[in-house]
Amino acid sequence: MSKQSLSLTFIFFIFMNIYIGNLNWSTTEDELRGLFSQYGEVSSINIVNDKFTGRSKGFGFVEMPDNAGAQSAINSLNGQSFKDRNITVNEARPREERPNRERRSFNNDRGDRRSY
Repeated sequence: MSKQSLSLTFIFFIFMNIYIGNLNWSTTEDELRGLFSQYGEVSSINIVNDKFTGRSKGFGFVEMPDNAGAQSAINSLNGQSFKDRNITVNEARPREERPNRERRSFNNDRGDRRSY
């Protein structure tokens, strides 16, 4: 029995993550997919919602696997009107680490301000 060499070809896709700001609060993922799919394949969409109200915060992210199509979308859509709002479209930056904020206690502990 002869040994056969097995060659594997790995294809890595580097997705461009695109930030979209100043979105109308009623914008849906399907509407964004329709807007960006004119420039190429859209692999994912995320509209950011407030965790308490569930309402859109007015921005989101679109991932596209083709950098040329993504760059074309950025160049064409940035500053354009979409659902009566001029949207901001640019390549997303990595999220910055934010320092931990001191949490305030609401348990009626008033420390030294208590008078007897």
